[in-house]
Amino acid sequence: MFSIVNSEMPCVTFLALYILSFHVLHINSKTSTYWKLTEDGKIEPSPVQLPGLAADSAFEEDEVFNIITSTVRLGTMWSKRDEEHICVECPQQSSPAPSVDETNLVKNESENNSTESKSIKLRLNQSESKKQSDSDEQLDCGKPVNYTYYDHLVGIANRHTHPNVPEPQTSLIFYQKSGKGTKRNDFDIAAVEKRLLKAKREKPKSVQLYNQIGNFWRVKGDTQKSIECFRRALAVSPNNAEVLLNLARVLFNLQYLDDAISLTRRSLEVQPPDKSPWQQYFTLGEILKAYGHYQEAAVHLRNALELKPEFEPALAALRDIENVPAHAIHVYTVLIIVCLVLGVLLIILSSMDGQLEEIGEVKGQSRHFNRAMAMRSIKMGISSKSQLRARRN
Repeated sequence: MFSIVNSEMPCVTFLALYILSFHVLHINSKTSTYWKLTEDGKIEPSPVQLPGLAADSAFEEDEVFNIITSTVRLGTMWSKRDEEHICVECPQQSSPAPSVDETNLVKNESENNSTESKSIKLRLNQSESKKQSDSDEQLDCGKPVNYTYYDHLVGIANRHTHPNVPEPQTSLIFYQKSGKGTKRNDFDIAAVEKRLLKAKREKPKSVQLYNQIGNFWRVKGDTQKSIECFRRALAVSPNNAEVLLNLARVLFNLQYLDDAISLTRRSLEVQPPDKSPWQQYFTLGEILKAYGHYQEAAVHLRNALELKPEFEPALAALRDIENVPAHAIHVYTVLIIVCLVLGVLLIILSSMDGQLEEIGEVKGQSRHFNRAMAMRSIKMGISSKSQLRARRN
């Protein structure tokens, strides 16, 4: 058995060699193509003639080699050349290949230019977007709040129907905060708006910011926006004395005197002890002066002048009250007293009439009752006498 296997091995080997040689003869490989990099940095095919073949055998072009060899190396980059657009009839001029330094310089310049252009475009886009955002951004206090503790006041409940009443004197608030070097005539409402927009981006939910935006709209004359800003501030801080006072000033200018007095007195109650309440006293003096209560108004104005001497508006209001004729005040007082006396007399007379009617009804009932009793007693006496007589008989 072992001898049979050894005798078959040479036959298998010869068969494999025969098949391999048959395939080699049928391969159409007249030449072998290699890649060659020239000194100019260009890739060119380099055919190698195999032995045993004709020297004049045609060189078959390879499409893959044509694509690859149509590239040129520029420094560390490769550039594609299209042979279809090359002028064949034009005289060819040999142009020297650019050096590595030149190519690197061109590349760096192109990269720098591209980065600079990108940065310039980015800055332009940022500036345009910033301008667009500034133009689209509105100076308001957001959506109106649903409820505050002061919505029961008539002036606040009717805030959607109020006319726009500008308050240019409110600019004194911003004038005092802008610094001593700023003149009153140099007040710039646009600069104030930009400053408030910046503050809104930094602290959009600040009570002080809502208060300042409300004062800004007081200067502009938008009554509804100013009230909504003060309402939002009071929704967060219901006992803020400054916001209450500013809202009272708005309602006072709209002639809602009762609401203005209520808010001003509340502001005076919650005023911090470390701050002077001269503004509350001055506002109360103005409102009571408009009411005609000159004596009480003078008291509040004097309190304001004690806390802030030489305050010109308070001095002017106090002078107006002092210039009012005294007999006018007495006439008003007498009229009020007469009206009160007449009212009391009417009440007394009406009550006396009611009492007299009640007394008359009671007397009538008592008389009717006495007659009935008398008749009953007479009948009882007669019946008793008749019974006694009957017994005697």
